[in-house]
Amino acid sequence: MDIDRAIRTAVDTGKVFLGADKSRKLSLTGGAKLVVIAANCPEDAGRDLRRYCELSSIPVVPYAGTSMELGTVCGKPFPVSALSVLEEGTSDIMKAAEGKK
Repeated sequence: MDIDRAIRTAVDTGKVFLGADKSRKLSLTGGAKLVVIAANCPEDAGRDLRRYCELSSIPVVPYAGTSMELGTVCGKPFPVSALSVLEEGTSDIMKAAEGKK
């Protein structure tokens, strides 16, 4: 599965929120279906996100690239350290979550 293509399709056709702070809030409330975290996400933000997702039973997909690369995949001209998927649209990004269980 091509995770880059799945992320881009989810951003284009679904409902995705970008940023570690927004992802943290959504993981606390259980509003996200999936959270993607860049490899260079700040340690404290990544730790908090993983913990909140664990408590809310939200799958976490680690992104192997940097936040700049994740931003590029999302079609944004800025770094994205984390993103939350609320609706996957026509993407198959939820399969990435199944592979991480």
